[in-house]
Amino acid sequence: MKDKKSFLQGALCGALAILLIAGLVSCGLRVGSLGVSSGNRSQDTDKKMSVLKGLIDENYLGEVDAEELEEGIYKGFISGLSDPYSVYYDEEETRMLLETTEGEYDGIGAVLSQDIKTGIVTLVQIYDGSPAMEAGLKDNDILYKVEDLEVTGKDLTEVVSHIKGKKGTQVHLTVYRGDDREEITVTAVRNTIEAQTIKYEMMEDQIGYVSVTEFDLVTYKQYEQALEDLKSQGMKGLVVDLRNNPGGNLSTVCEMLDLMLPEGLIVYTEDKNGNRQETKSDAERQFELPLTVLMNGNSASASEIYAGAIQDYGVGTIVGTQSYGKGVVQQIFDLKDGTCVKLTIAEYFTPEGRNINGKGITPDVEVEYEENEEDPEADNQLDRAVEVLKEKIG
Repeated sequence: MKDKKSFLQGALCGALAILLIAGLVSCGLRVGSLGVSSGNRSQDTDKKMSVLKGLIDENYLGEVDAEELEEGIYKGFISGLSDPYSVYYDEEETRMLLETTEGEYDGIGAVLSQDIKTGIVTLVQIYDGSPAMEAGLKDNDILYKVEDLEVTGKDLTEVVSHIKGKKGTQVHLTVYRGDDREEITVTAVRNTIEAQTIKYEMMEDQIGYVSVTEFDLVTYKQYEQALEDLKSQGMKGLVVDLRNNPGGNLSTVCEMLDLMLPEGLIVYTEDKNGNRQETKSDAERQFELPLTVLMNGNSASASEIYAGAIQDYGVGTIVGTQSYGKGVVQQIFDLKDGTCVKLTIAEYFTPEGRNINGKGITPDVEVEYEENEEDPEADNQLDRAVEVLKEKIG
């Protein structure tokens, strides 16, 4: 696994949704120190910031947090690029970003989701063998309290911060379970958790199924293990499900594609100066069974790199709907003070030179998802992907 330093130097291509709050106030920052040329414009900026600082000091009714105001300058500076993928992260956000993309953290191994309208927090996934599972928590438990804190309506990030903690420490959680809303309190002992970004199973007729939820640093090993396990069970064909996968680490998806493709180009990028960087697969391994890849409108970035390469080489069939269309690459720069900035630095192209930014990947077999109210588990897109495989298997 790569360390944090190499991660911060690596390129990311995940479609991360970030809420930017732009702030302007003078706290000793000179815009020139962030790379803007000094001169009249810089002097005018300093003067205006001083005026704003004075107005806040004299007139603002609420309490002022000087640290938050200073962070607001940095956030506002980067948001001025009007690029949804370029973001400044403060110390807490940087820590959470690293945990999210590296795929490891100290916690209990539960994925939380919050209803926007009601504020109710639900445990949507309990990792196998995790402290959460050992404590008796189950998928779809409704989280009521963390210690004595009632969490309904609380910011989800805050809720997660109360659940995470130092390895070996305890956390008490109260949940409601089932239709009768039985109240249950459990004690979980925090441990180092590896995010489960891969789910897989052997379906009927020896069809393997692998779902990739995102491309983190831990994903490659999980993916490789899934393929090896399915092959040992006599897999005859494979469905790779990238639906709703927002992307992730560029090097990770390239390593995964190296397991699937013949020798040749996987993807290449071009920066603002036209410099081209290529990533290639070797001849050591190649997936030779029938393959389908599921995508939808929320499949973005690294997902599109995966599908685009599979499609260009003709080693699999893309099934589903048009993908998101994010064809730009971000790099995270360590600012050496616990913070970082993510900037869009390049465009990427499929092996055949397709730039899918704003366009997406067009599936070979287009299938819209149809919800089945009588059978919530029904999945017509997956069914079609399996049919395509069976036609190839014969």
